[in-house]
Amino acid sequence: MRSLFALMAAFAWLCTGGVLAQPVGQFPFALTREGQMLGAVEGEVASFKGLAYAAPPVGSLRWRSPQALPESSEMSTAYDYGAPCLQPSLPAAREDCLTLNVFRPFGVDGPLPVMVFIHGGGFVTGTANDPLFDGGRFAQAGVIVVTVNYRLGALGWLAHPALSESGSGNFGLMDQITALRWVHDNIAAFGGDANNVTLFGNGAGATSIALLMLCAQSRDLFQKAILQSLPGRARLPSWQEAEAAGRQFVTALGKAADLRAVESARLLAAERKLLETSPRSFGPAIDGSLVTEDIAAGFASGHETRIPLIIGSNDDETRFDSELQVKEALSSSGESIDELRKLYPDAKQPPALAASFYTDKVFSEPVRMLARLHAATGAPTFRYRFAYVPEARGGNADEGHGRELQFIFGAEGVPGAGIFSRRDRKVASRIRAYWINFAKNGDPNGAELPHWDAAADRDHLLLIANDRIASGDDPWGERLDRLAGKNRK
Repeated sequence: MRSLFALMAAFAWLCTGGVLAQPVGQFPFALTREGQMLGAVEGEVASFKGLAYAAPPVGSLRWRSPQALPESSEMSTAYDYGAPCLQPSLPAAREDCLTLNVFRPFGVDGPLPVMVFIHGGGFVTGTANDPLFDGGRFAQAGVIVVTVNYRLGALGWLAHPALSESGSGNFGLMDQITALRWVHDNIAAFGGDANNVTLFGNGAGATSIALLMLCAQSRDLFQKAILQSLPGRARLPSWQEAEAAGRQFVTALGKAADLRAVESARLLAAERKLLETSPRSFGPAIDGSLVTEDIAAGFASGHETRIPLIIGSNDDETRFDSELQVKEALSSSGESIDELRKLYPDAKQPPALAASFYTDKVFSEPVRMLARLHAATGAPTFRYRFAYVPEARGGNADEGHGRELQFIFGAEGVPGAGIFSRRDRKVASRIRAYWINFAKNGDPNGAELPHWDAAADRDHLLLIANDRIASGDDPWGERLDRLAGKNRK
């Protein structure tokens, strides 16, 4: 049966010139540089999954910059996700993982705006294949969504003198840039507009996007950005520090004649061992080429690309699961328990006080700082805070960081996502509408949406809460002012 679909698709390609994604019966078809792609369709949404954007980074290509795939005229089906990138928590993960997924409206002519999602996971876990990140809801609204897998952990971020010929240890960032180039070169085949690309991502994904905004090699590949829960003052390791972590990894790996010949199971075991004692061993480092400075310093100097920006965070970004974590967070505040209770009157107990302080220190205040800096460049800037809790949880959030993702993508009944009430769906629809409007024209505002003031002249933000979605002055302004002085020290 698939061979019949392939013949039908090839005939359609000959008839159309292969310029845009064409429907072949009930199967969408697109011609890319790497070959002819036959996708799947469900309802109003066409999807192309597991599309390779670079050669498999295995064998001699492990810990090297991503290499181009050869041009091809072969027909391939793109019905299934590719493998997640190698990580300890996913048994199905593999090194051959440089793939992306495309979701587009079926039977709708382009050129359509494009949104590229970069997943989080602390640079060591996560996958674009998570059912939570299905782009169908966006596609139904006339937007193309691309979700990207990139190398993680030691395979994505190892810096070591033995790999010096590779030029950089920021292989995961190289992957993201290569994926963006693939989008630029190929998205027209899916009906997308290569000159209207918006990046969006959460946590490590947002950190990646902020670095891409500061990176000369990527700044012409996207036109707008959405930074969700960005730890904007986090200090990146120097190259010397990254190499020191790399030496620790190689020590944990044991004797190896050739790092590129070590089996993946041993790599994961060594990575696990290192992360137990040094959880931040793998991630972007200042290499002097792709990454030249910390995010806060880059924005303070106005080095980022001056594009329209949405930036924000959640009202609670953490849940501490041990007394030690609570004590460490409280001691880092430099305040007594009584002083913290004055700052956070709704958080009486130590765990809640620690979570509130940590959220403000790592996310809320740095996000406000970056919004101010970017707005000062004259670029349209919109800040938000997500405080909505699904009705099924009775007003008690049992998770913080990433809570907004289910609402943005509208996913229900999949791992990591609950079932929405009618009101939850209305809130999700509104948030997604802001993101879609922004992707289309650089302004999140639209008919039947509460107006979202830009953060240009005042510290306005959009507060998304259970009792309202409204734009106005930040109610946390005073306590963030106090924290800003501490963060600058």
